[in-house]
Amino acid sequence: MSFRIEEKLLIGTNRIVDFKSFLFNKTIKQIYEPRKIHSLYFDNLNYEMYSDSLEGLTPRKKIRVRNYPDTKDQNLYLEIKISSVEGRFKTREILDQNKFNELKTSGIFDSQYGTCKPCLHVTYNREYFKKDDVRISIDNNINYQLFGENIHKKDESSIVEIKTSIKKDLDKLTKDFPFQKIRFSKYCNAVEKIIYR
Repeated sequence: MSFRIEEKLLIGTNRIVDFKSFLFNKTIKQIYEPRKIHSLYFDNLNYEMYSDSLEGLTPRKKIRVRNYPDTKDQNLYLEIKISSVEGRFKTREILDQNKFNELKTSGIFDSQYGTCKPCLHVTYNREYFKKDDVRISIDNNINYQLFGENIHKKDESSIVEIKTSIKKDLDKLTKDFPFQKIRFSKYCNAVEKIIYR
């Protein structure tokens, strides 16, 4: 297991072009073609993963099945993001379609949260950049949908995520990326816009 630092930056949608120019001026290169990401999130009936994330409690988790529509990678990935006092890390395993269908029906049992059922779809476009040990992604066109229902909401935000090793010098990271840091969770926003609207 490798812990990592994750920071999110508040960049207005109308300033994304300026932010990309900032990356270019720092010789930060795009490493992959942009792609669409789709995640189906799971939570228990009380939405405790949402409330734990909102309150910043540790340990906490997010459970999702992720795939990449419109790409050659047609796998389904079960991902569990864990935030602990030591840091953050993610586990990932490939699912076949039959197992995914079973999880959508029966849910996923988690030792901390109990039975978690599918609740929200989150879809967005992501661009990928990297310099040395720092990865930067830009997420646009973020959309939320209630599982099993034709209820949609669009998020007008554009989110920049910076990910690096837990050993990274935080002062240097802040100096390299002098932008306002925020707490932002697509899943939490989806719950607020769809479930608790």
